[in-house]
Amino acid sequence: MGLLVVFLLANFVMIYLAVDRSPGLVVDDYYERGQDYEKNRLKRQARNPGWKMKLKAPEFVDVAVPAHYSIKITDKAGHPVSPDSVTFYAYRPADAKLDFSVPMQVVDSGVFEAEVTFPNLGVWDILISAKLGEDEYNLPHRLSAGVK
Repeated sequence: MGLLVVFLLANFVMIYLAVDRSPGLVVDDYYERGQDYEKNRLKRQARNPGWKMKLKAPEFVDVAVPAHYSIKITDKAGHPVSPDSVTFYAYRPADAKLDFSVPMQVVDSGVFEAEVTFPNLGVWDILISAKLGEDEYNLPHRLSAGVK
């Protein structure tokens, strides 16, 4: 009987924590964005220009210390590409309230840079987004701020 009570109590605690805590979703409108995912993915594949995006990131990122990020974007032939805008997005998987974005500045033809400061210790998901017209091309990256 005691084992059954412990089992039920543990389940109620887990249910309470699941409902009370943030789910850590990256975007609020996840359902709407996923409605026509396959159709939109096939459209993007058909329009894919074949860009190559190479991120230059620091080996170690400390908390509250600016870090320098650079991205080079080239086409299939290796020529620099100049999208309309490039944005650095940082998502905190454990707490969506800490998510932020920084516009990246043009340094040279096809080269963009940003100084980024991470406010908290731990894992961050990075997404570099290059937009050209209505199309968006992304490069993901994961890092641990303040952890060697």
